[in-house]
Amino acid sequence: MQKVKILFVDDDQGLNRQLRWAFSEFETRGAHDRPTAVKIAAEFNPQIVVLDLGLPPDAQGASEGLKTLVELKKTLPKAKIIMLSGNEHRENAVMAVKLGAYDFCQKPMDQQVLRLIVDRAINLQGLEQEIGKLAIKQPSRRLESIITGAENMQEVCDLIERVAPTDASVLLLGESGTGKELFARALHDLSPRKASPFIPINCGAIPETLLESELFGHEKGAFTGAERAVVGKIELADGGTLFLDEIGDMPYTLQVKLLRFLQDRIVERVGSRKPVTVDVRVICATNQDVLNRIATNKFREDLYFRINEVTVQIPALRERPGDPELLAQFFLEHFSSTYGKSITGFSASALDVIRTHPWPGNVRQLLNCVKRAVILARGNQITDTDLGLDGDRARPRPEEAAAAPVAVAAPASGGSSAAPVVNLREARNLAEKRAIESALAGAGGNISKAAKLLGVSRPTLYTLISEYGISVKEESAEG
Repeated sequence: MQKVKILFVDDDQGLNRQLRWAFSEFETRGAHDRPTAVKIAAEFNPQIVVLDLGLPPDAQGASEGLKTLVELKKTLPKAKIIMLSGNEHRENAVMAVKLGAYDFCQKPMDQQVLRLIVDRAINLQGLEQEIGKLAIKQPSRRLESIITGAENMQEVCDLIERVAPTDASVLLLGESGTGKELFARALHDLSPRKASPFIPINCGAIPETLLESELFGHEKGAFTGAERAVVGKIELADGGTLFLDEIGDMPYTLQVKLLRFLQDRIVERVGSRKPVTVDVRVICATNQDVLNRIATNKFREDLYFRINEVTVQIPALRERPGDPELLAQFFLEHFSSTYGKSITGFSASALDVIRTHPWPGNVRQLLNCVKRAVILARGNQITDTDLGLDGDRARPRPEEAAAAPVAVAAPASGGSSAAPVVNLREARNLAEKRAIESALAGAGGNISKAAKLLGVSRPTLYTLISEYGISVKEESAEG
């Protein structure tokens, strides 16, 4: 394997040599000022840069170090830049992180701490490279709206491409948020009907009294309020594709009329006896267990056989290895551009959360999660705190919750039978504040040690300390 490249930038030549010796298993270079650092960076192309804030001609300040950081970020947009700073530069070090630095290490420097930060940066780069490889590995295909690197999703895409040119009725099965409508549109766009209308209708979102009219249309005066004739969705889709989303929720009485249409391809508007012949392809989707609904007389078996000439099972996001990280990176780039944010990526802990989270709401939940994180993030990276998924980690999926036994606590004797109402966010915040205070106490007020105990970076800990108004003695904050 090719060695990781590290560039050390420090005007202290002795320290520079010491660091290069301490990291001798890597390929290293050294620089003592901004022009030299920028020149070597362009030629050497390091993955990691360890940069001192105090560079000449402002060795006692931070202006030159910050300028160097900004220039290096332009030259090396993917490099992880670690700042070295003294106690007097701590605020500037936090500013450097906001400008794009990965982390900072306090002077006088503990080489073990620096080694830990460098190792974490290398691991994070490895994760980011894996995401890039997943994106590159995506085979060339025509389903442009589907972003995936998972083998099971590639099989679904292949099936869609093979079925699309036909007129076969397709039943798309999958949990909410898995992208059933995207696949329905792909079936339409890859078919000979692509120049004709694609008409979607959500059977579960429209009241039963209105759904028949929405599907089949009605004549003027057909019922109270029918002041004019309305063409139904089925007629509107003539020549194209009708997408019946959440077909499993369609009222049983209306299923009979839909079945008759699927058999004859003839509709009659409500209040009319004039038959209208319609040429339309029907694609259906549901997150329901259709066979169970058939067994409980909530869905017609003959209709089921009519709509699923081809069944496509779309896997949940948690069943798609690598896709949560790949999609998260795509959404990050999209929303960073949309909202004008300079966010370079996810922290290692955030990527770990994204990879291991069960995502009960699937791709839709991931999209909303990343969008919110981009909007609220203070730094140049999305952290696990920004994702705000702590409260969701232990939450069971809907099917697990339905199967789980419910425990009911009996009220205490003589007390009120009503359980106290607790605001979940407030409870989480209180627990987080107590954990930070406990870590600070256990670390004797040392920010670096407390951050290590909590498993977060120091900039993140500084932000949390400020948010919760936690008092830290300045003289003991860094030991």
